[in-house]
Amino acid sequence: MAFVIVASATLSAQPAPLTPFARQKAERLLRDKLACLGCHRIGKQGGMIAPNLDDVRLRRDPAYIAGIIADPTRVRPGAVMPKSRLSESERTLIIRYFGGDPTAVRNAPVLSPVVANTSAQLLYQRWCAACHGSTGNGDGVNAQYLPVAPARHADAVATSLRSDDALFDTIYGGGVIMNRSARMPAFGESLSENEIRALVRHIRMLCRCEGPRWSRDGSP
Repeated sequence: MAFVIVASATLSAQPAPLTPFARQKAERLLRDKLACLGCHRIGKQGGMIAPNLDDVRLRRDPAYIAGIIADPTRVRPGAVMPKSRLSESERTLIIRYFGGDPTAVRNAPVLSPVVANTSAQLLYQRWCAACHGSTGNGDGVNAQYLPVAPARHADAVATSLRSDDALFDTIYGGGVIMNRSARMPAFGESLSENEIRALVRHIRMLCRCEGPRWSRDGSP
């Protein structure tokens, strides 16, 4: 898979161009593990609710690119972009792939933090509705651009098969760890455990259902 953004002409501007193997590795990460393409678009792939990444190196300086990949809300407080759980080597690779400067991460600007809002409904609208729909019917504005249809949280039959722990783990760790779509981001680095539990409770309200009997506290 070759993305438009890695054309040799743009790579030549980097002090140390990525090798073909490194480019392929970055593309595999973006395709199979990371959730970037759930919201952003590269070439003909990806979502449509975040800036297109084909020309990001022309619009943003290397330090900004490094900072927004490493810790989005540190650079842009309030940004609806979860922090990705990457190893240092993966983070460095992805930063270089998009034309960023990995050495600039430690010097990224720190702006005033935004106070978290733990209202479950507002959290759902902010972080989930673009794909899952405002009422949990899987019909968000970004749903049509995803290779796997978003879960319909309002579907009592399907959602009742999933325990609260499974819902929590999917929100916390993303789709990959649950053998689901990699386009589902991990929110564990961006939301508190209380906020994630609030989202689980909101999903239960949307489906008007509980998890499997075996998963409920005090069940036989």
